[in-house]
Amino acid sequence: MGSPEMERTAEGHNASPQIGVAPNPDPALDISNEHHHAHLHHGGAAADHANHPDEPVYSSATPEKSFDKARDFPAIEKSVNDEESGNVGHIQKRDDASIWHMLGVWYRRFKIYVHLSIWLVWTAWWIYGLVKFRNSKNWLIPFLLYLAISLRLIFLWVPVKYAMKPVKLIWHHTAFRGYEMTPKHLHKPLAALITVAVFLIGTMVPEESGENTRASRAQSLFGLIVMIAVMTATSKNWRKIPWHTVIGGMLTQFIVAVFVLRTQAGYDIFNFISTLARTLLGFANQGVVFLTDTDVPNVGWFLVGVVPPIIFFVSLVALLYHVGLIQWFVGKFAVFFFWSLRVSGAEAVVASATPFIGQGESAMLVRPFVPHLTQAELHQIMTCGFATIAGSVLVAYVSLGLNAQALVSSCIMSIPASLAISKMRYPESEETLTSGRVVVPEDKENRAANGLHAFANGAWLGLKIGGMIVATLLCIIAFVGLVNGLLTWWGGYWGIESLTLQFILSYIFYPVAWLLGVPKGELLQVGELIARKIIINEYDAFNALRSEDRYKSLSARATLIATYACCGFGNIGSLGTQIGVLTQISPERGGDVSRLAPSALISGIVSTLSSAAVAGMLYTEEIGAAVSS
Repeated sequence: MGSPEMERTAEGHNASPQIGVAPNPDPALDISNEHHHAHLHHGGAAADHANHPDEPVYSSATPEKSFDKARDFPAIEKSVNDEESGNVGHIQKRDDASIWHMLGVWYRRFKIYVHLSIWLVWTAWWIYGLVKFRNSKNWLIPFLLYLAISLRLIFLWVPVKYAMKPVKLIWHHTAFRGYEMTPKHLHKPLAALITVAVFLIGTMVPEESGENTRASRAQSLFGLIVMIAVMTATSKNWRKIPWHTVIGGMLTQFIVAVFVLRTQAGYDIFNFISTLARTLLGFANQGVVFLTDTDVPNVGWFLVGVVPPIIFFVSLVALLYHVGLIQWFVGKFAVFFFWSLRVSGAEAVVASATPFIGQGESAMLVRPFVPHLTQAELHQIMTCGFATIAGSVLVAYVSLGLNAQALVSSCIMSIPASLAISKMRYPESEETLTSGRVVVPEDKENRAANGLHAFANGAWLGLKIGGMIVATLLCIIAFVGLVNGLLTWWGGYWGIESLTLQFILSYIFYPVAWLLGVPKGELLQVGELIARKIIINEYDAFNALRSEDRYKSLSARATLIATYACCGFGNIGSLGTQIGVLTQISPERGGDVSRLAPSALISGIVSTLSSAAVAGMLYTEEIGAAVSS
């Protein structure tokens, strides 16, 4: 049976009079007077229905009867100017699918010329830039971009397996052979010993200079070990901790730190990626200017500086999902991170994207997966959001006078750190959907008809997410103010006029500052900055670090460690962001998100502190001078 509308349509076309039905007072509306002449604008289905009025007509989406365009609409296959086809002038039935099909046929026919043209354009661009601007512009980033495009075009014609065969051959006859010869029960202990050896060599071998003593570096190394021990002791189930992920994450964090802090190429690459992300999110300011005024984006308000980029990015991600680009991106990361760190594709994508696009936007990258995520995956997604800052706000912190190299390197280092810390705190105990191979769940409820529809749906969802973030932030920060007011009132009767959560936490983080490698006379100040970052936000801590005399007098080493320790969204206010975004994406997971959020906040804070400890291990006078400049 068809729908009620279709049944009424079939009944309406039946010219036979119905017994017992009163005649229609308006002759024009009487069914018996309905026209049945051949209409030039009707396709074959309309004419066929005129000959067989008792048969209902189903749409292409109805499962009861499929439609064949060549059979039911033969006129579409003919020329638009063929009047015998039923199409007059340029009136022709054409949908998006047929257009894309035609483009696909055209692309497949001329694919080699399209790819060759693209490669020639990019080759000319790179050569011209290298010759024209070799002394005034950085050539590394354009070369890497050109190399990536060239390799992608090559591998569209040459299977990747031919390029990977030599790599696999070398791998299987060197490191992998030694791995296979080693008894299985010794794999993890040996990996841990190698990681410790790398830490010791990278920390202790460089020469001492000024504050850069081996004792202070050993202090930071000891602090990192204490953090790992605490996370293990407080784990939900320490017996299920994936030590492969923990060891690999910590080793990757250290290697990334060496690459970014000790090499100019590493800093240039990651700074370029961050710049692209900031530029992309900055396009939202054009919409803000149109709706308000040219000066509004410069006022520095959270409402106009952070929320509009979130709305724009959510809409953009919805469009990219519709065309399938995000699914491809998720699949590639899933394979790599499952092989290297044994984490799922959803966890890998969010962890990798968060430093560049922020905790609210990165969760949108795995939107269809959220209803299907395990408890540990939800914990990990929130942890990486708390562990780093976003590229959209990085430029604001650089404008305060903070060194961009320290900020960018901290964000990158916290990617593997968040994976390792979260898996220690909340190890996986369920079967994940995106481990090794990604199965994209079908989102029938939010399925878009076309790209424009997807973009509009994303804009509406982004508006809801932005509103939820604003509301939850307002309430949580106001609640912290309420608690501080009560503590100040209560402390006044003890003679403590400034008893606040920040004041209490500053003494709690006093020993934490020592574990990070902060010099002895500056422990309280750094502890206060970490407390301000957790209770208020990182912007308040960074602003105090650069503007208040109490913190401006800190040594270069203490300033560097404080910069790393505060470089993350791990604060009480961000709880509202995480809960708001994930609850809007998947309302049925709201209870799980709220229950896991406090543990994820602690894990995110520890991840950021671990990056500060690694920075203390790798501190040099050159880095200190750059941070202090």
